[in-house]
Amino acid sequence: MKFKLIIDQEKEEEVIVTARSRSPLVDEIEALISKHSDRIPGYTEDDIKMLAVTEIECITVLDGRTYAIDSQNQRYRLKGRLYELEQSLPSSFIRINKSALANETALERFAVAYTGAVDAVFKCGYREYVSRRCFAQIKRRFDNK
Repeated sequence: MKFKLIIDQEKEEEVIVTARSRSPLVDEIEALISKHSDRIPGYTEDDIKMLAVTEIECITVLDGRTYAIDSQNQRYRLKGRLYELEQSLPSSFIRINKSALANETALERFAVAYTGAVDAVFKCGYREYVSRRCFAQIKRRFDNK
């Protein structure tokens, strides 16, 4: 593995890792980098709460606004778009449909309806629809573990 450090005060800090496959070293690097962004500001009507990434169970878009749902099933408005948040979150967050990300550590189960639709059920009780395309990717992900 090669290491290259470029110090340029004109540019924004960025870490890029190119690896042939996921390994314990890559996981350790990801954990080290994500420690710096382990909190996200969540907004309510009255307050701003710094949400720990580990307490967020789901991030979803409702009425054009991005919300985080925590372990107490409370909703907090987030600044930024879903795809921007997806890039900054750790790999434990997986896309479950076009407008939602799930923290796989907070998933309790997948519930299948009579019609064949699949819902992700979180530990806090929140349910979110899982698209067929994303469900296939989630199955592959869990099969590889």
